[in-house]
Amino acid sequence: MKTAIATHDNDTITIRGRNLVEELIGKVTFTEMAFLQIRGRMPTATEKAIWDMVLVTLMEHGFTPSVIATRMIAMSSPEASQSAVAAGILAVGSQFVGTTELAAELLEKLVSDPEGIEAAALRTAKEYRAAKRALPGFGHHLHKPDDPRTPRIFEVAHEAGVPGQHIEALQILSKHVDAVSGRHITINATGAIAAVLCEIETPPQLMRGLSVISRAAGLVGHIEEERAHPTGRGLWDLVEHSVEYTEQL
Repeated sequence: MKTAIATHDNDTITIRGRNLVEELIGKVTFTEMAFLQIRGRMPTATEKAIWDMVLVTLMEHGFTPSVIATRMIAMSSPEASQSAVAAGILAVGSQFVGTTELAAELLEKLVSDPEGIEAAALRTAKEYRAAKRALPGFGHHLHKPDDPRTPRIFEVAHEAGVPGQHIEALQILSKHVDAVSGRHITINATGAIAAVLCEIETPPQLMRGLSVISRAAGLVGHIEEERAHPTGRGLWDLVEHSVEYTEQL
């Protein structure tokens, strides 16, 4: 059994080959440290800009399922903030927050398709439409006609100097999705984030982990607000009064 992440002795702690005290504490940002921990090296300026942007974008979006779960557990076990964060993190899945990897896998297929991105995008749009399946990275229940985060994400990515192939693939796919659907369907933030993370060669299987890191910080904020201005009991009461009991469904 081996690890390349960390070791320690009586006087030193070494992380990814760097002395924690002498080389890291006070000398690198949290984003740089997270990149080093996860990818095994320090990020380039472009990679740091993209990870910073992703972590900021995904931290907060109001009373989502993850936030509701966190606040309810914080109300139930106020002494255990870690339990409340864990409850919220469990809701980072295929419907909310954690959809980037699915969109990324789709984009990787588009850019590597032997028929070219244009043909692959049209075929993909038709396939999902025929199967009546939700297309990863598209649509939002609140932000219509467009997700306001998406153009800013692309703007930051271009300013950071990404190649742009995956962003272009997503925009081509969007064009065909609209044509096949007969209406405009927004590229949502997770779709845009998938594209820009692909631009810096982030493996899709790591993307949900970034969502977890970002959302965990956001949930800590909700726990703190819950302590000062409780909503958990109100949410509980709302369910009590809104969910009707019936003998049969």
